[in-house]
Amino acid sequence: MTLILLLLGAIAFIVIAIVRFRLHPFLALLLTAIGFGLLAGMSGEAITTAITQGFGNTLGAVGPLIVVGVMIGALLEVSGGAYALADRVMKWLGQKRITWGMALVGFVTSIPVFGDSAFIILQSLNRALTRRAGLSLAVTATALAAGTTATHCLVPPTPGPIAAAELIDADLGLVIGWGLPIALLSTVPAVLWARWMGSRIWIDPAPRIIDRDEEANKTVRPGALKAALPIFVPLVLIMMKSVNDYAGWLTEGVAFSVISFIGTPLIALLLGLACAVRLPAEGGLAMLSIDGPAGKAVRTAAVIIIITGAGGVFGMMLRSAGVAEVLGTSLGGATLGLWLPFIVAAAIRVAQGSATVSIVTTAALVAPLLGDLGLDTDLGRALVVLAIGGGSAVFSHANDSGFWVISQLSDMKVSQGLRLHTVATGLLGITAAVAVNIVWWIWGGVPA
Repeated sequence: MTLILLLLGAIAFIVIAIVRFRLHPFLALLLTAIGFGLLAGMSGEAITTAITQGFGNTLGAVGPLIVVGVMIGALLEVSGGAYALADRVMKWLGQKRITWGMALVGFVTSIPVFGDSAFIILQSLNRALTRRAGLSLAVTATALAAGTTATHCLVPPTPGPIAAAELIDADLGLVIGWGLPIALLSTVPAVLWARWMGSRIWIDPAPRIIDRDEEANKTVRPGALKAALPIFVPLVLIMMKSVNDYAGWLTEGVAFSVISFIGTPLIALLLGLACAVRLPAEGGLAMLSIDGPAGKAVRTAAVIIIITGAGGVFGMMLRSAGVAEVLGTSLGGATLGLWLPFIVAAAIRVAQGSATVSIVTTAALVAPLLGDLGLDTDLGRALVVLAIGGGSAVFSHANDSGFWVISQLSDMKVSQGLRLHTVATGLLGITAAVAVNIVWWIWGGVPA
């Protein structure tokens, strides 16, 4: 109970420090993490280890992706390529369907691609489309994040659902077969929230890195196909690796090594950056200089990176203090059917931030309980995985590095991120849990 109270106090302190007292998010997160560790009785060595591991692991995973991603975005913007793409997509979707279109793009992209990576890759296109449609970035960024979150948490081959299926011994085909429609359904209320709340919060979708005068680029824009390469080359390469890892078509040899290498997110993004260098009319390596568009993008990315790293520190401190284990043990004895794995996963997710950690921890906790819960069937096991995935999606907030990636890349204030992304993920996860229970009630033979 002490750890839970400390957790609630820590979250409240972060919000008040940033929103009320204007403390920089990096300092608010770092000081809160240290304070939590001290009050939780962690040793000085354990606290410093959590800081270095949390910061290092988070930045090692997403830091380089953010840098290269914003470089690609800057080159798309300065060349007019983002607007060329926006023109084409607007013709296909129409202005009224941009929000749903971005949610669907994020949904499909994040099936084989890590959710944060998908958002980073697509954020420049999202800005251009949003500006074309005359919408607030609050609307489309929240919708895009909802789409990437849904499949990241519910649909293999993302690591969390695959690990849960393995631990639960669930049929992966059933997990995918039910996961896709449930994830798609769960995205709907999140997008509706994005449209309703986002329309009340104005965030300028114009580029931050370069001259915002779109007219200056009209005569030298690349074609839409050429402009699409920096976005879709990385996506295709990452998808190729994910599909091969799942299907096992190539397991050794030169082709396997090449696909495994170029399909890693960082290498794929670097190849996308190589495509982006030639987009501006002048092109060339000058675009990558310190004073070029890419160099300016790195300076902007630095702020995003240190805040994201501090979020990783806070999440690691909570994990090191054993918050997840305390919640799992406290809730593990309840007999709630499919609501049990959802509640446990949601509690762990809210407590320590990582969706993947929430999924894996919950799967290990509930696996021995399936017989007692009446869920020891093929369908029951698959739905347990999806209930866990729904719980792992809810209420992304300050201890989640993904919250900072999405909010900072979308120019959201912390209070706006909480109103938009946090609430949207809550609606998404709860809808998934309700859908899972309805499926079990209709096809599982007994009420959940």
